[in-house]
Amino acid sequence: MKCLVVIAHPLTDSLCNSLAAEAIEQLNRNGHKVVEENLYDVDFKPVLTADERLSYYGNFDTSGLDNSVSRLQEADALVLAFPTWWFGFPAILKGWFDRVWAPGIAFENADDLDAIKPKLDGLRNVLVITTLGSPWWVDRLVMFRPVKRIVKHALLGACAKNAKLDYLSLYRSEKLAPDVVERFKVKIARKIDAWPR
Repeated sequence: MKCLVVIAHPLTDSLCNSLAAEAIEQLNRNGHKVVEENLYDVDFKPVLTADERLSYYGNFDTSGLDNSVSRLQEADALVLAFPTWWFGFPAILKGWFDRVWAPGIAFENADDLDAIKPKLDGLRNVLVITTLGSPWWVDRLVMFRPVKRIVKHALLGACAKNAKLDYLSLYRSEKLAPDVVERFKVKIARKIDAWPR
């Protein structure tokens, strides 16, 4: 499969980037074609421009986004590696969704502005790898996993209905023992091993 790996952490030596590297290694070991897009390395501009917003219900302006757009449209699988901050996406990743998961790319607007029509029919597998500083119970029992719900229902539910979601959260990530990190890396490898080759 052609696998797009999108990384959204500003620090190159972060735990998040280390987990993304593990996913890339496993994808390569399994013979997948890997395309990496580190949003900080490519200096991705997350702000939706005025021209883009004005073109949102017409012919969406993709100038400057061609590489990101083609990578997403060609992907059979997607890995998202990012920290969860304030129970949301990092701004750079939210901006990637705003600008790349756009009309004509990830979905089509209905003529009557009713429900949008999905366009990412070729996307089959999605793996989210996220780190959180909070304990598991705050994310799950207090906040009801807001980021997972957005990925599952808003993004994939609207744009990639055929995609299977695997979601891995590493809690209390600021103070983990090395063996906990290694066990989490095994989980990443197992999820990727279950994907078709």
